[in-house]
Amino acid sequence: MDVIEIIRAKRDGGELTPGQIDWVIDAYTRGAVAEEQMSALAMAVFLRGMNRAEVGRWTEAMLASGDRLDFSGLDRPTTDKHSTGGVGDKITLPLTPTVAACGAAVPQLSGRGLGHTGGTLDKLESIPGWRASLTAEEMRGVLEATGGVICAAGTGLAPADRKLYALRDVTGTVESIPLIAASIMSKKLAEGTGALVLDVKVGSGAFMKDAGSARELARTMVDIGNDHGVRTVALLTDMEAPLGRQVGNALEVAEAVEVLSGGGPADVVELTVALAREMLAAAGLTPGGNGVKDPAEALRDGSALASWKRLIRAQGGDPDAPLPVAAERRTVLAPASGTVTRLDAYQVGLAAWRLGAGRARKEDAVSFGAGVTLHAKPGERVQAGEPLFTLHADEEARFERAAQALEGAFGIDQDGRHEAAPLVIDRIA
Repeated sequence: MDVIEIIRAKRDGGELTPGQIDWVIDAYTRGAVAEEQMSALAMAVFLRGMNRAEVGRWTEAMLASGDRLDFSGLDRPTTDKHSTGGVGDKITLPLTPTVAACGAAVPQLSGRGLGHTGGTLDKLESIPGWRASLTAEEMRGVLEATGGVICAAGTGLAPADRKLYALRDVTGTVESIPLIAASIMSKKLAEGTGALVLDVKVGSGAFMKDAGSARELARTMVDIGNDHGVRTVALLTDMEAPLGRQVGNALEVAEAVEVLSGGGPADVVELTVALAREMLAAAGLTPGGNGVKDPAEALRDGSALASWKRLIRAQGGDPDAPLPVAAERRTVLAPASGTVTRLDAYQVGLAAWRLGAGRARKEDAVSFGAGVTLHAKPGERVQAGEPLFTLHADEEARFERAAQALEGAFGIDQDGRHEAAPLVIDRIA
């Protein structure tokens, strides 16, 4: 094979053959294809796209570059969820123990935050003692004991994706729908789940800003999953405003525990229940029938909370320990009275990042207590001079730039008119 020929073929709009795809992914993973050559190919894919057969083969080649987990011997069906990332998106935290409490096993491989979007592992690491890195044997043991596990992907899973993602991050090719789909699905297929539900975010705080591109990404990933024998469905969900009222690692853990205790913000509860029902159904378990508990009931009756505590303890954490609290707080007051009509998720996420809740580079540390508390969401009324946001940081110097990020992030209508958008926009199967 000639890598220059492959680059030219895609540059000119041609379809890559299965053999070309297999070779170039393997050769790049081994170091036989140079970084600048793969950069050129990634840009060609970004500009020219790939068809369903190419994306499926690209995914298969990245999957074949590493190990695959096998949970077929468990006494319950496996099902998982993947979110494309958002602001205040702590859904994995209440979702995994809730689904486990309803009879399915959830092998959840999660990641860390980068930029304005939060990472599930960063949130959980704010719990004293909890650890993200597990061996395959430890992961299976936790899954057998608790019905759920949330951990980091091992280095042996889809190493081609890890290398290619780092390259895309510095070459302006992250937003390619075929490459996003193959990246996500190669990791999810490697974890060995039998069913998968995708939460594809749409809006200012998401990577997909409009419903059209989000729908295209969802359709591509659903096709890849089903073509590989994993029952896959996707929900398109709104990310114009942050989820819940807390944005930041420990803040979001506390809010997730509220949901697991039968309370919490209505939008977090709604999405948790919707995704849990989809996950159970995809695994062949009908919520509310044949002895399968409905997720809403699991949140009400305490079984989801008990499941959460088992899961946290199994990974070394203390679910009853106090969570980290930021050293400093500052309140942003409402400049006028009226109804909040808009709350820009991206700008809130940027403010949380500037407060220390996120990272600019993968090696950066995060402040577990940092973040933003939202005192009013779209559709709620505020009075001039009342708290609109509370900012949390360990260093007072961070407040000014965080407050600047929130300038223009909200709208207040004195006439009190606001039309709520649906949280679940569409379902792709």
